[in-house]
Formats: sequence, C-alpha cells, structure tokens
Amino acid sequence: MKLADLDSTDPLTSDPDTRLGFSGANVRTPNEAVDGTNVKAADIARRLEAPLEHVLQGKPDAIEAAITTLFAGGHMLLEDVPGVGKTTLALALAASIDATVRRVQFTSDLLPTDVTGLSIYDQDSREFRFHPGPIFANIAIADEVNRATPKTQSALLEAMSERAVTVDGSRHPLPELFVVVATQNPQDMEGTFPLPEAQRDRFMTRISLGYPSETSEVSMLLSRGPSEPVEAIRPVATVEHVVAAQRQVAQVRLGEEVARYLVAIVAATRAHPSVSLGGSPRATLHLSRMAQSRAAVRGRDFVSPDDVAAIAGTVLPHRLTLSGRFATADDANTAAAGIVADIVASTRIR
Repeated sequence: MKLADLDSTDPLTSDPDTRLGFSGANVRTPNEAVDGTNVKAADIARRLEAPLEHVLQGKPDAIEAAITTLFAGGHMLLEDVPGVGKTTLALALAASIDATVRRVQFTSDLLPTDVTGLSIYDQDSREFRFHPGPIFANIAIADEVNRATPKTQSALLEAMSERAVTVDGSRHPLPELFVVVATQNPQDMEGTFPLPEAQRDRFMTRISLGYPSETSEVSMLLSRGPSEPVEAIRPVATVEHVVAAQRQVAQVRLGEEVARYLVAIVAATRAHPSVSLGGSPRATLHLSRMAQSRAAVRGRDFVSPDDVAAIAGTVLPHRLTLSGRFATADDANTAAAGIVADIVASTRIR
C-alpha cells in the first residue's frame, strides 16, 4: 500500500503540482505552510512521498520505510551495493524538509573530531571555544559509514543514543529533530570496517533498496535532464511538521495484546537455534515505535498486529548475530531476514 493511496485531500495544499515540491512549480514555502501542530502525520507523510518517488522510482517500500522511521524519531541505515540510490534517497529526504542538513563522507582517515567538532584555543579571549562538527544538524547524512575506522564510527554512538555530544568534558545537546541517515556498502566489500553490534543496534531500521525493475530503470533514463533530480527538490515540510508528526506517533495507542505479540516476536529471536545474539530491549522499543509510526501514516490512532508484522523485517534482522559462517555479508543478511519472517509467520497473538 502506498501512502498516496490514503485520503487525497492534503491540508497543506490541494494542488497536485504543488504537492510534488519541485522547483518551477508554485510551491508554498515552509513559512507559508500551516502550523505543523494542525496537520496529521498521514498528510505530512503523503506530502513527503511525492518528491521521493519522483527521484527514486519503483521503490515505494523503501520510501515508506524511510518516512516511517523519520516519524518514529529513529535513525536509519541504508545498506546495499553501490549505485542503487542509497545516497540519493538520503539527500532527497533531507531536501524535502526545511531543516539543517550536513553530509559527511566517511573515509578511513576521518577522525572522530571531524564528526563531533572540537575545542580550539581562542587567542583573543584566551580560552577554548567549541566548534560544532557536522553532527550538529537536524539531518546528518553519514555517507558510506562503514568505510571509517571503528574509532570514528563510535563518534556517532553517543549522538545517536543520547542526542548529545560530549567533548572535553562538556556536554553539547543536539537539536530536537535529529536523525542520522547512514549509508553503507555490503560489509565484505573492499575498504570497509563492519559496524559493531552496539552501533547497529542504535539504528532503528535497515533499509535495502535492491536493483530497480526494468520498467523503473527505463523511466529513470527517460526522465533524466541536464541536472540531477535531487537538485530540483524544494522543501515541502518544516521541522515543526516533522516534530509534530513524531509527537502524534507517540500518542498512538498500543494495546496489551499487540504489545505481547510484539514482545513475543523479539523474544523468539533470542531463542532461535541459529541466532547467537537476538534482539535487545532497545529492539523491542524500536519495533513498538515503528509500529506506532506505521499506524499514524495510515491515519489510525491504534497499532494493529499487521503493523508489527509488516515492519519487523526492517527493524530486527540487522540486530541479529547468526551462528555459523556465511560466504558473503549478503548471505548473512538474507538468512537473518528469513529467520525474522519465519518468526513473524509462526507467532500468534496471545
């Protein structure tokens, strides 16, 4: 189901061309848009979906997962082979929101302070002054995050978990809207450093794009102009809209039966014979919030078992450590996804 299949009346704008948010259209600027507190999460999601689908054709599931993760207040890991649109999705999502965006290209020589910032001595004031790094943004794009060394990767841990950065003993809070959108190539490709378990667990979702269909790839070729499609995107929502959507998600009701169903799925990953490290309590919390977010973008104020089952495959597999060896990282990812799918299919509501 696409987000666009919901009620087509958009309180942000009723003009279909305006909803796309491309340059050249009569786009309402974010300052002219209605107060985010008066807009439903489903309406904001539908508005964000249009420009993303134009840029990344034939990938509605990945787009929906990205928007749902954004509204759930989580961080997302876009993992796939090079060239399938990971960075394009990250940049398009960032361009669709009137927010501060910083992009860091992770490389093997990148230092932790290149991400978090550092204190520099000021000769005039004769004191150290903190200079914020690119992590201080509403949307921080960590491109090819697994090409950096583990020491630099760990610079993201505190920021992702506590939404703050500690430098030289001083704690510096991050913005209320703070999302890390990280991309990475398969872990067994040259020049990569696998993300540690603690790092993977802080990503609410892992989204894989895959190769486009033949029809989508032909459409991509025919729609290409002299410039990159991402450059034509203009903001269609504000930080206030997204924060309001996140608050609405937190109010979506999670019934006891659905909560027990959700916990049973995560517990089953810990008891599975092929899994040496299952889902953590953080995984349970992330699965719950993603289920709430999925319900909200569909205009509901309650979570259904279908919400939990539908998003388990993006929340749980990347957290599992499997027993045995696999020829490639892709084989391990496929096996983990298969285990989660089997668990979901065999778990019943109690």
